[in-house]
Formats: sequence, structure tokens, C-alpha cells
Amino acid sequence: MFLRPLSRAVTRPASILMVVAWIAVMAVLIHRSYIQAAPVSLATDLARYGSGAEWRGVYYRGEKIGFTVSQTVPRDDGFELQEDGRLQMSLLGATTAATIHTTARVDATFALRAFEFSLDPGTGAVAVTGQVNGRRLSLSVTTPSGTRTEERDLPEPPMLSQNLSRRLASGGLVSGARYDWTVFDPATLRNAPVVVRVGRREFVPGTATPIPAARVEMEFAGLRTTSWVTDTGQVLREESPMGLITVRESAESAQAMAVSRRVQVDLLQAAAIVPVANRRIDEPRDVRRLRLDLTGVDLSPFELDGVGQTLSGTIVEIRDPQSLQAERADPDARNYLAAEPFIESDAPEILAEAEMAVRGATTVRDRAEKLTRYVNALLDKKPTVSLPSAREVLRTRVGDCNEHTVLFVAMARAIGLPSRIAVGLVYIHGAFYYHAWPEVYLDEGSSRGLWLPVDPTLNQFPADGTHLRFTRGGLEKQALILPLIGTLKIRLVDLELAPNATPILVGREPVDLGPLAIPIPGRAASCCVCGADAAGAADRPFGLTPVRGR
Repeated sequence: MFLRPLSRAVTRPASILMVVAWIAVMAVLIHRSYIQAAPVSLATDLARYGSGAEWRGVYYRGEKIGFTVSQTVPRDDGFELQEDGRLQMSLLGATTAATIHTTARVDATFALRAFEFSLDPGTGAVAVTGQVNGRRLSLSVTTPSGTRTEERDLPEPPMLSQNLSRRLASGGLVSGARYDWTVFDPATLRNAPVVVRVGRREFVPGTATPIPAARVEMEFAGLRTTSWVTDTGQVLREESPMGLITVRESAESAQAMAVSRRVQVDLLQAAAIVPVANRRIDEPRDVRRLRLDLTGVDLSPFELDGVGQTLSGTIVEIRDPQSLQAERADPDARNYLAAEPFIESDAPEILAEAEMAVRGATTVRDRAEKLTRYVNALLDKKPTVSLPSAREVLRTRVGDCNEHTVLFVAMARAIGLPSRIAVGLVYIHGAFYYHAWPEVYLDEGSSRGLWLPVDPTLNQFPADGTHLRFTRGGLEKQALILPLIGTLKIRLVDLELAPNATPILVGREPVDLGPLAIPIPGRAASCCVCGADAAGAADRPFGLTPVRGR
């Protein structure tokens, strides 16, 4: 009974919480300034900021959702850059918050020497510390479950995004100048190129008193942000994709915040891509073949071919993973058995849990299915702003699609099933939402095998035929999805359903029965749409209004 799949009526509406929340989590990875919360520890961190600290309010489409604070402290051998702040967002009635803290030590030229970075979603902090010696980087990743260390050789000396404006100012803000640098992102543990262009001087928009500053355009991971930087390196205003803006404010104004209902609704709308179609997908599990025309973005950086997907021009065809057959064995499959900083497949507790999950399974397919069902049943479904670590997910047993996926991948690797993270879109209630899920390799012997998409978040084995993969990999690869937001357009070209499916034509709307009343089994913490009044939530139904296609 424990591993029996939940019914469609339960899994579909409940899992929309995770796929909608995922868009906010991905924004965190790039806009490292736009998160923070955990009142007690945050208040302690803020006590170190003096009168010269720079406070900024964070706004989403004109409404306050958080703040950041930073300062530069002179040291004997250079400077120490300090940053803290807060972002609080309500997603489907659940308040999602996290605390972030960054300290970077740089030399007199603002070259990076060491850093400390931590992110706490309220379940325990994930901390990353690094020491830089030339191009050699010594890393430690610490969670409440333990610490992992590793050494890396980087192609060039790294810098953090926190010291970009100071480095610009130290060299002079020359109009027309272009800089090609490499930024180390502690959230993804990777170097990434950044292109910075200095524009003309102009008055900062949105300020009561005219203040001149240099307009600076920065392109990072396909995203373009605009900042106004003073000659001393102060960022007075920054505008980013998805309507996020940071503005220099007083300490009192920056910390005053509230998240309105309009912002909550707007975030849901921003997360969805409604396809142009003359047919509607009523039940994604009935899809046998799907052809989509993808426009508005450059498709060349993405992994749209393979594992049931084929790309021809701008047309992607997705075949139902149930139809996938074993082919010649993938010689690279064993590369996806190794542990990684946030995929701790070599941890004893991960192995023990995985062996318990697949107990009694006799084939690789049975083991993969049991593991999918087990992870789905194990985690409480809650939007989470975090750096998902498999050990931490196993400890807290809370999360959205990222947590489900990273735990599955770690547990699969622990028991010898090659597995990797896929990132893209999934269709739910008339729209495509950003999502993450695993691909697991099934070795069927005789030098034959196949990669199979599965979805522990949605309790699907295999995943349904509306999973549109754009890329594979950890957080640094997942960030490639961000430039798609607000620009990707989808047109449904062709749709083939199961023989017993009944398609619904657009325009023939079903009778509106109002919010769905679904009793969700599990602990009280599993209800993530009940708002502050969560006590006893698992013992009563909750309301969820479906997102309708337009």
C-alpha cells in the first residue's frame, strides 16, 4: 500500500504547487540579491552594518517583496564585501522565504581571495566556503547533515558578482568600455562568463532627487540586467528580467515590506506559457505524440534531441516515454553514477534509504519504479527556496520538484542506477510550467539499454508525454532556462492521444465546479496552499482553482 501510486485526482492538482514554485527557485540562483528571511539569524547578521551600508528595496512589478543590505569594509590587505537581506514570497498561499548571507574577501584590486555563502530556507542552512589561490579553488559545502570538500582548477581566477561594481569603479567608469569577465556563482559552484558594457551617464530613473550615474548593462547566463553605478561603485538601481527591480533606500524603508495578493497572482501568470492551440490536452497521461513549434528564443544552446525528443528547425516532437525501447547501450551511462557536491550518492544514509526503497524489486525497471513511488511518498509537497542537497532533502523530507529530483538521482546512483537531472517544461491545466525531473538509465543486458524520463514529483513512471526537456545537469545548467521566461512562445502543431482518450476542443469549456476539494494524505506540513493557518491541514481538504488555458 505504501508504494501504490496515488490517483490522478490527487497527484495532478497537488503537484502543480511544485511546478509553479520552481520558477521562483530558479530566479534565486541568478539574482542572488533577491532572497532572504529567517528573522532571528537575520537580525543578528544585520547588526554588523554601519551607517555607510547600502540598503536596497526589492520590488516585483512595482510591489515590495524584500530588501538587501551590503557594505565594503577596508582590511589590511584589501577589502571585505558583506551582504545580507530578505525576500518573502507567497506562492499558492504558502509563504516561501529564505536567508542568504555572503562575505567575500578581495585584494586591493578587488580580485577574489575567499568567500562564505549561505542559504537557509528555514530548514537549515547550506553553506559554501571557498579559498582562492591563483586558479586553484578549495571548496567546502556544509549542511546540517555534514561537510564535503573538494579542490578545483579553474580556467581563470574567479570573482563574485558582489564585487563587479566596485571593480568597475576602481578602473574608472569609461563610457563605451566593455569587459569580459568570469564570475563564480556560489549557488551553482561554477564559473560563468559575464559581459559588462558601460554606457553614458544619465540621471537614475525613479528617484525623487536627480542623481547622475553610469548606465551599466550586464549579460550573465543569457540574462541582461541594467544598473546605474556611481563613481564610488554604489549601485543605485538595478532592473532585471521578470520585472524585478532593486532601488537604493533608507534602512527603514528597505526593511518595510508586505507581499500583496496581486503579486501572488501575477507570479502564477508569469510562470505559465499558454500554447497557441486548436485542441486542448485534457489529460497529459493520454498524450502519445506531441509536436510543438518553439519560437521567440535561440534554441541552439539547449538539449532538445534525444530520449523521446527530436528537433527539426523550431519543431520539437515528443513521443510518449511509455513507447521507448532499449537500444544500443550508452557507453557514457556510468558517468552518471558519481557523487556530486549536492548529489551525495556516496553518503551512507542515502544508500540505506535507497536500498529500503527498492527492497523486493528484481529488475532494473522495477527498482526504478519503486524508487520513483518511494520518493514521491517520502517528501511533503511544499514550495522551497533552497540549494537542494540530497542529504538535506532526506533529512527534512520537504520540497518541490528540485528536491524530489535531486533526492531521486542521488538514491538511484547509490544503488547503481545511472541517473541525471532534466530541466524544462511540463503541461498542467492548459499551460506549460517550468519543471525538473530525473532521467534514469535502464541497462537491459546484451549491450542494450535506454534512458527513461520519470517524475517523482508528479508520481509518474515513466513521465507523461508533455515533459519538454531543454537541458540536463545541475544548478548551473538549470540557469539556462531563465532567458526563456517571458520570451518563449509555443504553438501546438500536432497531437496524438491514446485511442480511448476523449479530446476537448478549445471553446467547449467544461462546467466550472469551482475550486477543487482534494483531501491530501500525509502530515500537516504537506499542505502548502493553506497559508498561515496550516494546523491540522492534512485532515481537511484545500481549495485549488485550476489554471485555465487562454
